[in-house]
Amino acid sequence: MSAVPQPLRDRRIQIDVLVWGVLLALPFFLGEWEVSQLALYLTYGIFAMSLALIWGQCGLMSFGHAVFFGLGAYAMSLSTLGMLPGLENWTSSYFGLLLALALPAAFANLLGRFLFFGRGLQGAQLAIVMLAVAVVAERLMARWPYAGGMNGLMSVPPVNLGSFGFTVEIFDPLPLYYLTAVAALVVYVLLERLVRSEQGVLLRAVGSDEARTGFLGYDTRAVKLRVFTLSAAVAGFAGALFVTQFGFVSPPLIGFGLSTEVLIWVALGGRSALLTAFLGAIVVRLAEDRLADLLGAGWLLGLGLLFVLCVIFLPRGLLGEVYWRVTKPRGAGRAPRSPDGSGAPAAGRWQD
Repeated sequence: MSAVPQPLRDRRIQIDVLVWGVLLALPFFLGEWEVSQLALYLTYGIFAMSLALIWGQCGLMSFGHAVFFGLGAYAMSLSTLGMLPGLENWTSSYFGLLLALALPAAFANLLGRFLFFGRGLQGAQLAIVMLAVAVVAERLMARWPYAGGMNGLMSVPPVNLGSFGFTVEIFDPLPLYYLTAVAALVVYVLLERLVRSEQGVLLRAVGSDEARTGFLGYDTRAVKLRVFTLSAAVAGFAGALFVTQFGFVSPPLIGFGLSTEVLIWVALGGRSALLTAFLGAIVVRLAEDRLADLLGAGWLLGLGLLFVLCVIFLPRGLLGEVYWRVTKPRGAGRAPRSPDGSGAPAAGRWQD
């Protein structure tokens, strides 16, 4: 497993600093409404990173990833509203965030043991099963009075960073934006460390050729289970941050509709890099608002057409294509010829 070349690493760091610097400076040039909307989109960006981790790195395509986002949102809501049986006094945001991480992760781990160890599902089979899970989960939440049924749960309190009886609620747009931006940055840094480590190479090896990776002695099922569990925890964390800003949770947050949206965000942004998936969610959400103004009810058709064109002509995604061209090593994009001139790719070179 070779290390990332220094020039490539330097370019990636420069892009990271530029992007996050711009995001941290944006509130100084926007109004309160725009800042509050952008803070909400940052939670979508965290959600998109969770999907890019399993789809772009490990090849696990999920049509039901919103299940984990919704579980995190419901866990945070039930906790902070004091609706958990026997834990009515445990309304701390810290406990809610912990529950929003643990519950989706536990469910994903249990589900993954059935999917990967039981049936060994992959590819389209996994995507279809996750679609079914999302549909069932949405129906269950809509028929469960304890969780609000179709009406959902309202008046979810904002994040409270106080402790020992002190209340420090974060609801003003500017501090809320920076709180969410810092949370997104922490998630990005931690996931990037994983992606750029030897474990990240192993994830991509499983996604590229699982059978061959297994022949080399790796337990590919355990690898998929671990990354699936981690991805669910990140998605749940995003759901918890979302609901504290939105103040409302309902069954669509756990269903197929949002699962489809996040797939579009990641595909258009670029699933092979966490940064492009993160930015894809923000950019596409902003574009959706503009398309809704221009096309009215037909904005979904425009977004769908853009998605199809991107899948056909830009498989790396719109932002992913730009990111790849900026960060690719010299000579990448073509398979180098072997020394004997036979045309066979030479070994030991970086290839896309």
